[in-house]
Amino acid sequence: MSRTTTPTTRQPVLVAGQWEDGAADETLHSVDATSGERLASYACAGPDQIDRAARAAADAFETLRATSPQQRAELLEDIAARLAGDEEAIVTVAHTETGLPIARLQGELARTTGQLRLFSSLLDEASYLDVRIDHATDTTPDLRFHRIPVGPVAVFGASNFPLAFSNAGGDTASALAAGCPVIVKAHQAHLGTGARVSGHIADAVAAAGLPGGTHSALVGRGRVLGTALVQHPAIAAVGFTGSRSGGLALVAAAQSRPDPIPVFAEMSSLNPAILFPSALTDATAAAYLDSLTLGAGQFCTKPGLLLVPEGPDGDRFVAEVARLLESRVGQTMLTAGIGDALAEASSAVGGLDGVTEVGRGTPGGAATAAAPQVFSTSAARIAADERTHTEMFGAAGLIARYAGEEDLLAAVRALPGQLTATVHAETEESPVLVPLLRLLERKAGRIIVGGWPTGVAVAHTMVHGGPFPATTDARVTSVGTAAIDRFLRPVTYQSTPEALLPPAVQEENPWGTPRAIDVFSR
Repeated sequence: MSRTTTPTTRQPVLVAGQWEDGAADETLHSVDATSGERLASYACAGPDQIDRAARAAADAFETLRATSPQQRAELLEDIAARLAGDEEAIVTVAHTETGLPIARLQGELARTTGQLRLFSSLLDEASYLDVRIDHATDTTPDLRFHRIPVGPVAVFGASNFPLAFSNAGGDTASALAAGCPVIVKAHQAHLGTGARVSGHIADAVAAAGLPGGTHSALVGRGRVLGTALVQHPAIAAVGFTGSRSGGLALVAAAQSRPDPIPVFAEMSSLNPAILFPSALTDATAAAYLDSLTLGAGQFCTKPGLLLVPEGPDGDRFVAEVARLLESRVGQTMLTAGIGDALAEASSAVGGLDGVTEVGRGTPGGAATAAAPQVFSTSAARIAADERTHTEMFGAAGLIARYAGEEDLLAAVRALPGQLTATVHAETEESPVLVPLLRLLERKAGRIIVGGWPTGVAVAHTMVHGGPFPATTDARVTSVGTAAIDRFLRPVTYQSTPEALLPPAVQEENPWGTPRAIDVFSR
């Protein structure tokens, strides 16, 4: 049955398209992020339900992988339409559970439906299959290359994006586009939102005539349910957005299997932003704080580290940051746990030798609405002490002052992998700009010049990824159409009769896929 109403009692879990009472004794609760009041109770999935969801996904995979790209495009379009048609109710539940502003959530829902439609457009033109055909020659056999889906995918919803990185988010959209069934582990911070969204996905799957195992949504404790999913033999890959500790725990579980599987985890990032002298303006100071505190600082692309030159102009800039910070008010954070983690991280960073407080704002009305805070240190300290690389997930940042270009480069070299890196400078301002950008290429998945990293455009060309610990695989992205690459693998058919070939590589090309034919034949 469909489940698209706001839950008010102990709610069931979605197993292979059907809502069932949770078999586990444990119950989780959704909470009003502002008041802390319990909203509803959610049944945790039992071991048998986890197993049945995974086995149903394996069975559904054979049907889903046989569908044409155009059929899956229609499925994604239908999911998007159902979510858009239920905007008011979805946004209302998400607002209550997360405390995020209504306008922010409306934009996030539009982003979510936009992602689904973006992958639909990719399926329509089908270049992602990367079909290559080399006809037989005197020296080589007939060879036909394409990419196929890997199998069922376990997706872990993110705390900070209840829509765009959760039940119908980018991981789910790209996996379904590839032809992979999806089992979502719903995030405890927004259980009601996840249930409502997954109800629409299940309805769209049923309307398309696809097996119920195409989509399941389970509730449970992170490590218990997460480990059980990752270690189930039916699961072929994992998409995760969250903490470094959570991501690495899933990687360890996946690697301990008899057949290890990839875990595509997006984890932690400082997202360094570098200011050259021309950028030391009051407007830049205001824009920096806007980006730092956006969404209570709960963006994985928040500019957590700002590199500012030493000297009088840099001093004035930092003083302006401190002045503006006084009027900033803390916003409600997603969960008490995230608020506690921010307090712990900011206390640890602020207590380091050579780190001082620039200033802070005022707390908001909610218990989790911590005052925005900015610290300062030297670039030399960034280069020498990796503890200054600690992510403070929330409205807290660290400014590092650099003495010169070599000091700046040394600090950047010392940084671990990042999702983003930002530079504010005039094109001809310094001869170090080009070497700096090439260095940042080695550190980050997205480089911004003259802007700020918060806000990740949903576009074919977007990269949301980077070297460890930003992610577990720097070769892929979780945003943009290249995200589908995570859930595909290459297969070549050699000397295979036409009647036995899959549609993507048949000579008559029934799916109308773009293909490279005899391009490199000799």
